[in-house]
Amino acid sequence: MNGIHDMGGMHGFGPVAPDPREPLFHAPWERRTLGLVLAMGATGQWNLDQTRATRERLPPLVYLGAGYYGIWERALERLMIERGLVTEAELDAGRPLTPAKPLARVPDAPAIAAALARGTPTERPATAPARFAIGDRVRARNLHPSGHTRLPRYVRGHVGAIVQVHGVHVFADRHAASPPGARFDEAPEWLYTVEFDGTELWGPDAEPGTAVSVEAWEPSLEPAS
Repeated sequence: MNGIHDMGGMHGFGPVAPDPREPLFHAPWERRTLGLVLAMGATGQWNLDQTRATRERLPPLVYLGAGYYGIWERALERLMIERGLVTEAELDAGRPLTPAKPLARVPDAPAIAAALARGTPTERPATAPARFAIGDRVRARNLHPSGHTRLPRYVRGHVGAIVQVHGVHVFADRHAASPPGARFDEAPEWLYTVEFDGTELWGPDAEPGTAVSVEAWEPSLEPAS
């Protein structure tokens, strides 16, 4: 979706000024929020791409004003409400008001730590040959879906070159669209790194020698004419 989260290439936000001494957490609630997000994610009620999609659906003023972990917290609340795990009234009250909904998976701390260390591979066996190869010129499709997409807005409609083929991976756009309570749609697609010249994206005002690399799935690309 074309939300405020997709701000790559936009003007007006000022320079990025990272603080080399920035702490991992600025307040205790941020640490707790991370713990809650990891614990609830381990219940299997939603997948990683659905968490990203839910953050993107936050109202623009909320997204810009909540801060990093504030966005995570608001999205977690929305996911839990949508799946009947908590009510608006309970969030307002700060305590349970109805019996807890049973969960098929109730992880413990060691299980979560082990899962984080192990990671969750998204690569799958190929069932068809790749459509593109290194060196091929491709155009990012001019898509404006209402749901989640990993294709940045500023590359859509522009031409780049394939510089790496990553194999076949779970297609994030389709994965995020899995309905609540249904089996996650993990049908995979070929994944590529596409390099775009800066002048292709931003015209003659682009900084000379600039190039941007984007990872894109095969359904998001078409041969450049």
